[in-house]
Formats: sequence, C-alpha cells, structure tokens
Amino acid sequence: MNATHAQVNVQQRQRSAAGIALIAGGLVFFVAEFIAAAAWTHPPYSYTYNYISNLGVHGPAQGFGQLMYSPLAWVMNTGFFLFGVVLFGGTAMLAGLHGPRRWAVRTLAFLIAAGGVLLAFFHGTGETPDSGAIDFHSVGALASIVSGNVLIIILGRAHRQTGIATTTGRAMVALGVFGLLSLVGFMAIAGSSASLIGLVERCAVYPLLVGFICAGRSIWKGNRRSTASNA
Repeated sequence: MNATHAQVNVQQRQRSAAGIALIAGGLVFFVAEFIAAAAWTHPPYSYTYNYISNLGVHGPAQGFGQLMYSPLAWVMNTGFFLFGVVLFGGTAMLAGLHGPRRWAVRTLAFLIAAGGVLLAFFHGTGETPDSGAIDFHSVGALASIVSGNVLIIILGRAHRQTGIATTTGRAMVALGVFGLLSLVGFMAIAGSSASLIGLVERCAVYPLLVGFICAGRSIWKGNRRSTASNA
C-alpha cells in the first residue's frame, strides 16, 4: 500500500513538472521576444512588419529587404534555445501516452528542440547564403513551427490520456490548425515587402506557444485537484 502511494506521488510530481515546463517553454519565448524588441529603438521594432528572426541578429545588417539591428540579440537567441529544450523536457515527462502516439509526440518534441537550437546558433541574416547559416536557420524555423503546431493538435486530441481538460484540448486543436494555415500564408509572402509579414509569421508561431501554455496550465491545475483529493 505504501509502495503504491509512493508511486502515485512520484507520478503526480512528474505531471506537475511537465505542466510547469510546458508553461515555461512558451513563456520564455514571449519574454525573450518582448525584451529584445523593446531594446530595438532605432527605428522601433515592428511586430507586424519585422520578422521574429531579426531579433536574433545584432547587426546592423540588411536581409530579406529588412534592416536587422537587435542590440539584445543574445536575449532572443537564448529564448530560442530555452524554448526548444524546455518544451522537449516537458513533453518527455508527459504520462498517459502509449504506442505510436507516444513516439510521435516525442519525435515532434525532439524536432522542436532541434529547431530551437538551430535558430539560436544560426542567425537569419541572409547576408552570406554560401555559408549555409541561413539554410540551417530556415530549417530550424520550419521544424519548430510545423512540429509545434502538429504536436499541440495531437496533444489536444489525446487530452484524456495527458490530463488536459476537454475544452483546452479542443482549443489546442483549433490553434494548431490555425497555425499551420498561417504558415502556408507566411511562406507565400516570405521575402516580399508585404507590410504585415511579421504579423502573418506570428499567426503561425504564437498558436503553438499559446497551445503549450494552455496545455501546461490545464495539466498543472488538474494535477493539483487530484493531489488535494488524494490527501
């Protein structure tokens, strides 16, 4: 009986840690982006026009028709790195998934982490395409965005197994679909002078961040209620 109780406590702690990590993974991206954007003042950084990747380029540089001059580029690059690694850790701690779905989730989480690392170390300047840096950066961005949106769709549909509330799970599916559709729109105008290109990119990225934060909050709250009822 004591062994069973101890095992339940371990599972509850792991579930709480997973929820907190998912929340942190999404938040660290938003916080790093806000800090880096606030430091870019000449001219002011635009959330609707400038690419997110510009925040990771110290510059000054010119790429894809945009000025890149981010005084706190290291903050954004740190955010890229932590976003991927922390989300991978949180996803790896999720309980309740079995078989092909479990492997699909872990594979997608690994791709998000790998994408975050590529974004952090290969900056999207567009200045020296022969170096391969911009290729790695683009691969990292695509891996993170596609894998992230697909992953929140899968987790949303598997809400019963992961301890995510039904309403939150449905919202995650909707967010993931919206993010993937927005990615198609972004790829259609990437490299152009469209005035809202930064906004369209964020419509592809923000849904997955919000999805992970919502999933983590739902798991953490549900686990707290379960812990209280078992006390």
